[in-house]
Amino acid sequence: MSSAADFHIDARGVATITLNRPEVHNAFDDLLIAHLINCIAEARKHPTIKLLVLASTGKSFSAGADLAWMRRMADASRTDNLGDAQQLATLMDALNGFPAPTVAKIQGAVMGGGVGLVACCDIAIASDQASFALSEVKLGLAPAVISPYVIAKIGISQARRYFISAERFSAIRAAAIDLVHEVVLATELDARVEQIVSALLANGPQAMRRAKELVQAANPAPCTMAVRDYTTAVIADLRASEEGKEGLRAFLDKDTPSWKAKH
Repeated sequence: MSSAADFHIDARGVATITLNRPEVHNAFDDLLIAHLINCIAEARKHPTIKLLVLASTGKSFSAGADLAWMRRMADASRTDNLGDAQQLATLMDALNGFPAPTVAKIQGAVMGGGVGLVACCDIAIASDQASFALSEVKLGLAPAVISPYVIAKIGISQARRYFISAERFSAIRAAAIDLVHEVVLATELDARVEQIVSALLANGPQAMRRAKELVQAANPAPCTMAVRDYTTAVIADLRASEEGKEGLRAFLDKDTPSWKAKH
């Protein structure tokens, strides 16, 4: 049985972490989150690593939360939901703080936590067939844990729109709001990412690490432990709320929540 996430280092010092749940469009669950945390930790141990590519198998980069996982968490306690959210926060912090350059290779659907992964990477290259959404509010939830990283990437103005509208938007739009840096034809995605990798390999590896530190030091709103505690509490509270439980169950049962039925 294959792993939910695979890790590989090539002879050049390029590490690749690949989300590997194509049968569910690389949707998040607790197992995938744990695998990704372990892969990033393993990558940090290798002194020869010069950069990290985050990729995925199948049609989608990541279609958000796994349905079976959502069903379990809908019936879980606030304490369990808080622990679950803290694991996701650990993942986002680990990727965002990875010392070497990180490149996201993006195809297909990118939903919820998948948007968070993209926001935590230094360089994001998307297929023109990719699409994005922060759809949590449709379920009575909010993009809480990923919010510091997404806001740092797209800015407050765009976050105010997409956090509350839950609109799906194109790769072109994602580039316009700085979530991704380039959009290429689907047939050219692999080649363009390889070009970026080659350009990074031509740079001083220690200099690139220090350059990353400079950007992090200049971040006016870093994701401090206090912010992490706040965002994980927000999602735990919402999941435990009547609205959150109703929204999740309505989504899972293909039903309509009461707030939507009124309109």
